[in-house]
Amino acid sequence: MVIVAVTSTAACQTLLSDEEEGAPWFYERHTASERDPFEMPFVRESDVVWEQIIWRTIDFREKFNHFFYYPIEHEGVNGRRNLAYVIWDAVASGEIPTVYRDDEFKNPIDGVEFVNRLTKPDTIELEIVDDDENYEYKTVIVPKEFNAEEVLQVKLKEAWYIDKQVTEQNVRILGLCLTKEMFKEHDGEVDYLGAVELFWIPMLSPEVRRILVRNEATWQQNVAHQPSWEFIFINRMFNSYITRYSNRFNRSILDYLTGTDAIWESERIESELLNISQDMWEY
Repeated sequence: MVIVAVTSTAACQTLLSDEEEGAPWFYERHTASERDPFEMPFVRESDVVWEQIIWRTIDFREKFNHFFYYPIEHEGVNGRRNLAYVIWDAVASGEIPTVYRDDEFKNPIDGVEFVNRLTKPDTIELEIVDDDENYEYKTVIVPKEFNAEEVLQVKLKEAWYIDKQVTEQNVRILGLCLTKEMFKEHDGEVDYLGAVELFWIPMLSPEVRRILVRNEATWQQNVAHQPSWEFIFINRMFNSYITRYSNRFNRSILDYLTGTDAIWESERIESELLNISQDMWEY
């Protein structure tokens, strides 16, 4: 019993000394940073008997999707950051070396160059007037930084398919696009321009998957076991709505429907995807 008491005291003293030295946590956290993406099942072209390409949008303003948006601080909370900062910082540091202008991934952009161009400081002329009404013009450099609070949506491009070897319907997320809310000031009034696409990243690339699996989201109350971003996407832990599906006219839903009709069309396509999976079986 005496030995246990001494050991416990020593452990407490060690813990206190670590806290005094500025240790980030009372135990070492390294599991998330050492994860590797799991190997996805191989799919042969001859085994795919049906396939449909779907575009959908995840809106962070929906209550269920709030964990995509929060925390809004760049440094995050307990080492966990929101999705926009995770992706942006990976592009800015070169961990994701290439981004794309389009969802076909045919127009690549150097990631670091894109970030530098988007955050290039602005120069403005300020008119300074002193007490004697003497005018002076001064050039001021205004820094520009990426603000994740302006990212309220992400777009996904998915491939839904049926593999005859496993006789089930599956989905692979092919790409993800960050969008940014854009505004324009004109005659003292601010006009909303909508959500503008920043860039697309290929979700199946090893670099992107490594970033997503090694960063966790603040999704639940138990902070000891939070899901990685890759786990969230693979297990489809989000609410979304369909904006487009592959068709001969190559058009989105908003190109031929608006308002409530567009919502119903999105839900109809979603139901068709589920029905195809159910119709494979006879009961």
